[in-house]
Amino acid sequence: MSGGKRIVGNTAIAEAVETAKMPAAPREAFLGLVPVDARLELTKATWLRSLLRSRWTTFVPTALNLFLFLVILAAGVVGTPVGNANIAIVFIWILWWSALMLVLVPFASRLWCGMCPLPVLGEWVQRFSIVKRRWHRPLGLSLKWPKKLRSMWLVNVVFLGVAAFSGIITTRPWATVALLGSIMILGTALFLVYERRTFCRYLCPVGGFLGLYANFAAIEIRPRSQPVCVGHKSKECILGSMAGHGCPWLEQPTSLKRNTYCGLCFECFRCCSHDNMGLFARPFGTDLLVDSHRGLDESWKAFIMLGAAGVYSATMMGPWGTLKDMANLRSLGGWALFAGGLIALLAGVLPAVHGATAWLSWRLAGRTVPFRRVFTNFTYHLVPIGLLAWIGFSFAILLPNGSYVIRIISDPFGWGWNLFGTAHFAWTPVLTSWMPALQAAALLFGFVYSVDVARKIARQTFPAPAAAARAVLPQIVLLAGITAAFLWLFVG
Repeated sequence: MSGGKRIVGNTAIAEAVETAKMPAAPREAFLGLVPVDARLELTKATWLRSLLRSRWTTFVPTALNLFLFLVILAAGVVGTPVGNANIAIVFIWILWWSALMLVLVPFASRLWCGMCPLPVLGEWVQRFSIVKRRWHRPLGLSLKWPKKLRSMWLVNVVFLGVAAFSGIITTRPWATVALLGSIMILGTALFLVYERRTFCRYLCPVGGFLGLYANFAAIEIRPRSQPVCVGHKSKECILGSMAGHGCPWLEQPTSLKRNTYCGLCFECFRCCSHDNMGLFARPFGTDLLVDSHRGLDESWKAFIMLGAAGVYSATMMGPWGTLKDMANLRSLGGWALFAGGLIALLAGVLPAVHGATAWLSWRLAGRTVPFRRVFTNFTYHLVPIGLLAWIGFSFAILLPNGSYVIRIISDPFGWGWNLFGTAHFAWTPVLTSWMPALQAAALLFGFVYSVDVARKIARQTFPAPAAAARAVLPQIVLLAGITAAFLWLFVG
């Protein structure tokens, strides 16, 4: 026996020596620079950990946003109908939208969802509490959302409906209020019927694009130690405790792999008696490489968001006055043509173009995996170029029009007030001469990053290196075409 053990031991040592002699597999890196698995735990700073565990950290910004949105709703009803003199248009479609695209989504994931005022009245009623955690059965029916509807398909449909009215919503204060008010009323009602944040997860049109693009974001919430979660049987982050609510987003924080449905409400920080949840900084686009939970619903969300960036850019910044008139409902027939064309482009033409390039990739790679897997996987490299196209569009909204914010804070209703002495601040475009360069730089960065993600997804999908190299070629051509089209729209 002892001899056998010695032989086994010697063999293991020999294998270990041989393994040590082998060159280590290179760490995969974004753009060849930043390792994919690089992480920096931000909540090692005790002040930040304490801040995120406090219930006031969520309540204070939410309450401020609720107050501001109520002012916006009032302004849309009783304020001036002139768009650039009404806080409803200026704050929502210039300030808020630009902040989402330029800062919050790329650098802070779905942080907005954690302080969003639109569903919060329903959540407070459901919890029968505003700040403190009260341990009781939630008010309302707390029904579970039907299994067949647990996807982004309904979100896609709602977003397409909103996009069809984009020309009206972004120029008429009453239309903006109708949209926000509808979301608030519907959200509140559904909180009384379905459990937790079912509305935010499966119906909110804003949450859909935030969820998809949050996978590109530079931060994530994840367990600090997976073994601690495995050994922790009470699962407070899911079920809740006296310290906090179970995950309102119906996620399992212990096994989070993507940001899609993490609303950064920090309830899991408050619940966990092992203090095992952490906030991490990471490279852009990390979740796009997670080869699980991918689906056609998210693929269509990628098509819709990419196409919407193009349609909005053409409508609001392009030289085609007829297109703008159609979007602005100058005639019912013209608007119907605009809405029908938008839906056909976003939900039909773009998926068909992507399907053609995916088919080419599938053929070139030897058809060794199901076509549906190729089609779905290759939609995730559309996220970087899609988000950067939105960033380019946001430059064109914010830089020429951002100065309206200074004037509006003194006269939010357009009634001639001068609350802070800035009501007569003149319209002042800022850095508009730099705008083409900024937009081009954003698009080129998005193109390079998307190509890098496409190469990595190709290697995931086709393990053979030669097959992966062939498969990615049509995707690079597609991304080059998308980038060229946006460059033409932005800088001519």
